[in-house]
Amino acid sequence: MSQNSIVAVIDYGMGNLRSVWQAVAHAAQGLNVDVRVTNDPTVVHAAERVVLPGQGAMRDCMRELREAHAGELFGAVLHAAVHKPLMGVCVGMQMLLDHSEEQDTPGLGLIPGQVRKFRLDGMTQPDGSRYKVPQMGWNRVSQTRHADLHGGQPHPVWAGIPDDSYFYFVHSFHAHVDNPQHSAGETEYGVRFTSVVARDNIFATQFHPEKSAEHGLALYRNFLLWRP
Repeated sequence: MSQNSIVAVIDYGMGNLRSVWQAVAHAAQGLNVDVRVTNDPTVVHAAERVVLPGQGAMRDCMRELREAHAGELFGAVLHAAVHKPLMGVCVGMQMLLDHSEEQDTPGLGLIPGQVRKFRLDGMTQPDGSRYKVPQMGWNRVSQTRHADLHGGQPHPVWAGIPDDSYFYFVHSFHAHVDNPQHSAGETEYGVRFTSVVARDNIFATQFHPEKSAEHGLALYRNFLLWRP
């Protein structure tokens, strides 16, 4: 990684910015990286990598991103999604898809697919307890393998992280991708859903790496080292 390269954590008013910044900065130790929380489109354009967090309602997140800096931040994020490594987190992942059932909200359309509400009423978990929505807590993520991608191995951002590791989730909606090759990880919670999406230079997680202890930090560091 080049000297003093910038990693931009996008601030559009809807992300868990402090904890994301702390985790990415910790993961960046020894890499000569300047991790910045920013809403400045100029900084985003100058950044080598971009992290797009998100929490709250999908419609609010999309509105705030579109309106920030009179739309210039939105344009900078879309440019980054085409030209440099971008990592989405939580609603920042959901925003990458075409559409969410949450308030009938269009997404960015960068990864074909839909965000669907958990429909788990009356269903019970293996221990007999009822499923609760939102899913809140630790759950396993199975790393998907595709025969014609990455030599049949999991996505490179998974490097060194054991399959079926636990990560921390807080969400009421889940992703369903149109193309199975865009699923880099799956999780069971009443249904089996895509919990990690990936395409070209994009990698994004439904769970919160910044709340997921050593495996979450390893995922951020792998993203910082990733050369798509």
